Amino acid sequence: MLRLQNEGYDLEIWGGYLLIRNVPYVTSQAVVRYDGILISTLEMSDDVTRTPGDHRAFWTGEHPCHSDGRKIASIENGAAPQQFGSGVKADFTFSAKAKYRDYHHKITTYLGRITGEATKIDPNATAQTFPTILADGDGEVFKYVDTATSRAGIGAVNEKVAGQKIGIIGLGGTGSYVLDLVAKTPVAELHLFDGDVFSQHNAFRSPGAPGQEDLATKPAKVAYFRGIYEKMRNGIIAHDVYMDEDNLPLLDGLDFIFLCADRGPIKEKIVERLVANDTPFVEVGMGVVLVEGRLGGIVRATTCTAKTHEKAAPHISYADGDGGANEYASNIQIAELNAFNAAIAVIQWKKLFGFYQDTREQHYTGFSIAAGSIIYEGSK
Repeated sequence: MLRLQNEGYDLEIWGGYLLIRNVPYVTSQAVVRYDGILISTLEMSDDVTRTPGDHRAFWTGEHPCHSDGRKIASIENGAAPQQFGSGVKADFTFSAKAKYRDYHHKITTYLGRITGEATKIDPNATAQTFPTILADGDGEVFKYVDTATSRAGIGAVNEKVAGQKIGIIGLGGTGSYVLDLVAKTPVAELHLFDGDVFSQHNAFRSPGAPGQEDLATKPAKVAYFRGIYEKMRNGIIAHDVYMDEDNLPLLDGLDFIFLCADRGPIKEKIVERLVANDTPFVEVGMGVVLVEGRLGGIVRATTCTAKTHEKAAPHISYADGDGGANEYASNIQIAELNAFNAAIAVIQWKKLFGFYQDTREQHYTGFSIAAGSIIYEGSK
């Protein structure tokens, strides 16, 4: 059944029956309707589907016809209409005898006969409507089912970051893209730290497309981004603060930090706190400069753990984004570089927890814009 769901069928399990809704079919007037319901009995054992023992299927709607309006006699069965309860009924019973391997085989066999005729009239007719599938039950991370993971068959891999409490310090260009990527993973909590407002310039270096009305209210960054991503998931905690020595304890107890802020003095205190707590983190940054009408520079990410701290420390920049001679102090930011920087950081986080293979155990990654080359330092 998961395969049927992943392929986009509007399925429902109800009272021992499997229902496929919104099936297109041809009526006796040779027109296509899109509201048919195909029903099959469902045989389970310990929450696992068994091989279908009943070759019959049931149908709610007019009897499906060929494209010219002739009844599809090959599946016709003379059984009377049936009531299954709760408004579910069968107007017709179908019989297409076969040794079905599984429910995917059975359902798609019946659908092929029914919708195949509908496509002769409307080539776009399909029962694969990809409906939104809401999450079932309290305590779920996502508000609707993560079908991307099930389609890819990487549920066990994805679970390696499940339940984590993640902090993102700084929701500027790179931090906002980090949020976009991490929000789509099954981490339990996402703590957002930023005391700034979401301004017009932020719209051009962060995910999405805010409207004029969004900018006019000058929302706090953390509130603006929480409003976007809480439509998709739970566990987003907004901290409308600039980090300082008084609120550093907010970082205690988090499992991983994305350090995307460039304010020098407090950044040192943040790093000291994380190192003292053995909290792993990725620090990101970029140095983009304008030279003879073109942009160049580097994009970098430094991964720091209890094991790699000493090697990673020299790569962490404490330059203040408001100025200074350091090559990372330039505040030129471009959306694609922010997104790339975020992707590197998220990949490093996932490597650290076994989501991705890691043959180098990198603690530093740098991308040269002009050369198009990636350099790294690692333990291997």
